[in-house]
Amino acid sequence: MATVILVRHGRTTANASGLLAGRAAGVGLDQVGRDQAGRTADRLAAVPLVAVVSSPLERCQQTAQHILDRQAATPPAPVDLDLTECDYGQWQGRKLTDLTAEDLWPLVQSQPSSVVFPDGESMAAMQARSVAAVRRHDAAVEAEHGPEAVWAAVSHGDIIKSILADALGMHLDLFQRINVGPASVSIVRYGGSRPSVYATNTDAGDLSWLSKGLGSGDAPVGGGAGGTAP
Repeated sequence: MATVILVRHGRTTANASGLLAGRAAGVGLDQVGRDQAGRTADRLAAVPLVAVVSSPLERCQQTAQHILDRQAATPPAPVDLDLTECDYGQWQGRKLTDLTAEDLWPLVQSQPSSVVFPDGESMAAMQARSVAAVRRHDAAVEAEHGPEAVWAAVSHGDIIKSILADALGMHLDLFQRINVGPASVSIVRYGGSRPSVYATNTDAGDLSWLSKGLGSGDAPVGGGAGGTAP
């Protein structure tokens, strides 16, 4: 199957001030976030991406544009509503320090599969739609470009954590064990028998090995020889 690079957007003005932005309009990257997105785009410049799919929110589209600007060719750049941020309902726009006092907060930490945000979305529905979207795009990429194709999905922290949890075979209640920092890169390949996770939450390092292909997708007994050194 094709390989997807999951990219979280860079730091935003809301991240810097401790606000839960959610789906609020007008939340863009701050200067730190623009620098982070630029560094991630530089890392991905060595990988010929066949597509860059983005959440519709401004911070993700800004991050995606940094990536597109550093690609030798101009890959398609569709927006997918199913990769948008979780609908946090009444929690949107509030300070995280205030939300920790809410009765729902402990469940968000320990049992997110049971969480439905007030006037918002359930975390289980968030995971279902985002995983389905990534798998849908991945199948379309492979059908058009072949099994060695690489593409990128630019989305949000909880979205990417839920996709990684699914790929790792983890229950959603364990997804808070995964960290996904601003502008970080995680890598998943959906094989015929199971997904393979090649990286999580990386913010540095050479990625040119992705352009050389990842082979059959079978797990090498003993760990294998790894990718070709740069």
